[in-house]
Amino acid sequence: MHVIGTVGLPGSGKGEAATVAREEGIPVVTMGDVVRQETADRGLDPTKDHGTVAQALREENGPAAIAERSLPMIDDRLEDHDAVLVDGIRSGTEVDVFCERFGEAFTLVSIEAPFDVRAERIDDRGRDVTAEDGGEGLEARDERERGFGMDDAMDRADAVVENTDSLEAFHDRIRTIIRKRKQAQR
Repeated sequence: MHVIGTVGLPGSGKGEAATVAREEGIPVVTMGDVVRQETADRGLDPTKDHGTVAQALREENGPAAIAERSLPMIDDRLEDHDAVLVDGIRSGTEVDVFCERFGEAFTLVSIEAPFDVRAERIDDRGRDVTAEDGGEGLEARDERERGFGMDDAMDRADAVVENTDSLEAFHDRIRTIIRKRKQAQR
């Protein structure tokens, strides 16, 4: 059994890392899905209110709330698979939850890219509501994410992947990490 967690600021490439995991036959648990579901359950717009609900969940249930809600989904996927990728860890507190549950079987990967590169990617994907349209701008998103303790989580990573080259080069780096972890399991 192995659990690989990803941490990184918006637009850094966490979703692309999840794509590589799926291509390698590894199921993905996206912590943002917990927040999106809660946002919908509260009758709010997931494209505009995601950050507000993420913050509310942590305030209402403690800083580990989203990680704790992810554990049953991870356990479920581990019943049929040797590994799971957890997409979107946001804090050192969440890292603690996964380290406590999975111990040596947990690897944290920090995915990093400069602000301007991330901003361009977010614009290109076109799924995020901009600040001009009532959403949250990237600077505000970065500040919120850092407020959750993301810098601490990134500092604790077992591996750092700079995502500034081509998409193919990034996929190759993630694939290498995943395959090394698979080999280490054996």
